[in-house]
Amino acid sequence: MPYTSFDEIEQIHTELHNTFKTKLTLPLAFRQHQALQLARMLKENHTRIADAIWQDLGKPAFEVYLSEINPTMERCVLTAQRLPEWTQVENRENIITKPHQKQWKPRVYKAPKGVGVVIAPWNYPMALSFQPLLGAIAAGCCCVLKLSEVSSHFAEAVADLLPKYLDQRAYRVVLGGVPEVTRVLELKWNHIFYIGNSTVARIISAAATRHLTPVTLELGGKSPVIIDPDFGDIELAAKRIFWGKTSNSGQICVSPDYVLVPTKTKTGHRRPELMEELVKAFKKAYQESFPEGSPALQSESYAHIINEYHYKRVERLLEETKGTVVTGGGKDPKTFKMEPTILTGVTPEDALMQGENFGPVLPLLKIDTVDDAIDFIGSRNHPLVLYVFSDDEEVKTRIREGTTSGALIFNDTFIQLDVNEMPFGGVGESGHGSQVLQYTFEEFSYERSCLTIPKEIEPAFKPRYPPYSQEAFDLMCKPGTNLEIPESTPEVGLMA
Repeated sequence: MPYTSFDEIEQIHTELHNTFKTKLTLPLAFRQHQALQLARMLKENHTRIADAIWQDLGKPAFEVYLSEINPTMERCVLTAQRLPEWTQVENRENIITKPHQKQWKPRVYKAPKGVGVVIAPWNYPMALSFQPLLGAIAAGCCCVLKLSEVSSHFAEAVADLLPKYLDQRAYRVVLGGVPEVTRVLELKWNHIFYIGNSTVARIISAAATRHLTPVTLELGGKSPVIIDPDFGDIELAAKRIFWGKTSNSGQICVSPDYVLVPTKTKTGHRRPELMEELVKAFKKAYQESFPEGSPALQSESYAHIINEYHYKRVERLLEETKGTVVTGGGKDPKTFKMEPTILTGVTPEDALMQGENFGPVLPLLKIDTVDDAIDFIGSRNHPLVLYVFSDDEEVKTRIREGTTSGALIFNDTFIQLDVNEMPFGGVGESGHGSQVLQYTFEEFSYERSCLTIPKEIEPAFKPRYPPYSQEAFDLMCKPGTNLEIPESTPEVGLMA
């Protein structure tokens, strides 16, 4: 794959900033057309793109279309359709609290930040590169799309296709590894959108700080699962967790990372058999997904680990763990495939519990109560998503109020990525900022306040000018010190 030279990167930087100054990307019609051009690119080249992703990840076509190609095309069309609503000027006259300010024409405009950079990952290379790019287009920004060199077949395909559909004066692709992205980050941009891990995010944040560039970080972390011991269908829970874990061989930031299994119910009843039931249910889910005639290592419905480096990383975790493999464990170094591997007997100090596993490995941890699970999650970095299997509304409320995570999903895994109208993003170590449709648009936009002060009200402004007098103070300042503050209590809050 040919990398973009430093000279080209600097030239792209200059050209895109010059383009933004011309206001080429500002008209709504231009933005809508570019969004639809992106959809056309996918529709007319979906086979090539799916094949490229398969070459990189061995990702089944079913998963590529279900989680990347189809939703991205749909969101391109929805963006074009909803853009007039997103960009509508907000008239604040109706909420102005000081009546004399209504005539100042208070308006809020959604303005583009300028020239953005998207630094995309390799694991969902299309969805997680085009989704932020689409937000930049919608906002009226110019944008550089830095594709991951790890998913090289996809990167090469996009570098070839994108110039044929999008206006190259405004949108460009950069290919390369660490040196190239380092050079990109040395330059001044107006917004950086990074999807990846927290280690690199710190480097990007430090680079952005030099230019005071705003950053969106969509990171990962260890996304836990809690199974309420009173949940009525353990087999369903195992099936849905297993599906979320095996999608793309566990190589996604919202993959279930570990499962907390409380064995004491809300009423105090002990269920020591719950772990055994769960293991049995996982074995059933495994057999249903990968029957004997199509084991996981040979299955066309199961992706491989991206490359040797990551294969060995996951392999090393399995060598270091003190847990016991109860399902899976097989592997093939020639194809970089690993069976979905479920382990019990894992402790919080185990190798599998230190960092994001980012592979087809799922440790099960026995814990006493749901409240202990809440405390355990609270003692660690905030996850991108928390999955909970429970039928009990009181338990759901306790978990929602007692934990912090980017998202909270009850009774399924992974499915939240299909919802167009919900923000997707993290908190703390799992990132900040959001994406998906309008939320991505807002990341690349800023709210620009606008007032028009009539010349005719100048007499009312006379007291504000020096030299200040006691009379002016009594007129303009003293009334504020007499503000009536409503009664309140910790229990009731604001009292009517």
